[in-house]
Amino acid sequence: MGKIGDGLDQAAQHVLTRKPPQSTKARIRFLLSKNRGSTRKVAERLGVSQRSVERYLKGDRKNPPRPVNAKIDAEVRRLWQPQVRRRVEQRAAATGGVIVETRARFGFSSAAGSTDDPRMRRITQPLSPTHAQELFDAHHAGASERDLERIVAAGLQMSYFQEGGTRADDLEAVELTDIDYVEFDIRG
Repeated sequence: MGKIGDGLDQAAQHVLTRKPPQSTKARIRFLLSKNRGSTRKVAERLGVSQRSVERYLKGDRKNPPRPVNAKIDAEVRRLWQPQVRRRVEQRAAATGGVIVETRARFGFSSAAGSTDDPRMRRITQPLSPTHAQELFDAHHAGASERDLERIVAAGLQMSYFQEGGTRADDLEAVELTDIDYVEFDIRG
């Protein structure tokens, strides 16, 4: 996943009501339940052999290598309590409770004579309910990182550059590139 997708997943961790499983065996069992019991599918998602997944499941191997352990952890966190996440995301999107903080290069298309050269900016702004809902829907649908960047850029265009439609009417399109970091705060 990319920086925006990871940022959304990270923000969702703060709204969970229960902790995900901790042991390797329990985490693999959880992943199997989400992949219809297919050790092959879990192995593909984690980038390990099917036999390794079977060893983790049996408890023969309790401590996977650090990169594999990180993949297991990320996958479990991504799939843990989807209904709780959706409910909080819907509430946050409806109330404007999604705040994005980023440091990235922003450029824009506008009327002649304006300074539209891309430059690094650090922005902390709430997204409009429309853009927040669009961002969550695209993320859950598996949209590419570039598509998520476009949605965030459109949301920041409206809330930051155009201040909710009160200025910069001739601003056509904001482009977001070279993301240094992006964090989301979901308040639902």
